[in-house]
Amino acid sequence: MAEQQEFSISLRNTQGYQFMIDFGEFGQLLTDEPAPLGEGQGPNPARLLIASVANCLCASLLFSIQKYHQQAGEMSAKVTGTIERVEKRWRVTHISVALTLGNEAENIAHFDRIISQFEDFCVVTQSVRHGIEVNVDIFNSKGELVS
Repeated sequence: MAEQQEFSISLRNTQGYQFMIDFGEFGQLLTDEPAPLGEGQGPNPARLLIASVANCLCASLLFSIQKYHQQAGEMSAKVTGTIERVEKRWRVTHISVALTLGNEAENIAHFDRIISQFEDFCVVTQSVRHGIEVNVDIFNSKGELVS
């Protein structure tokens, strides 16, 4: 039998295009569409999508580094989403993620191996890549591209 996990959250429309997302023990988050549909009082679903991709990639890279008992330092990410019309409808078509390590790549043992496999651990990225192009760059703490 295949392994499977289920999880759920709940949403409630509060007004207009605003929704309160209830994550249970993790609290709530207000979302809203930008004008002219909504009032822009919170992130919209497209922003949540790209944030999820970046967060999952950060966690996967951290996991991969720690698997070799190495230190990533203080990691950060900048993520950009592109929305364009596809067959007359707005779609997220591209996500670019720039991950920045707090530690220098040369100080991380097995760095090449880590980089070659960490994206495979990212559930969200590997799921959305079936329909959205995702590019990932990794920078060191000096802002130099290392992968």
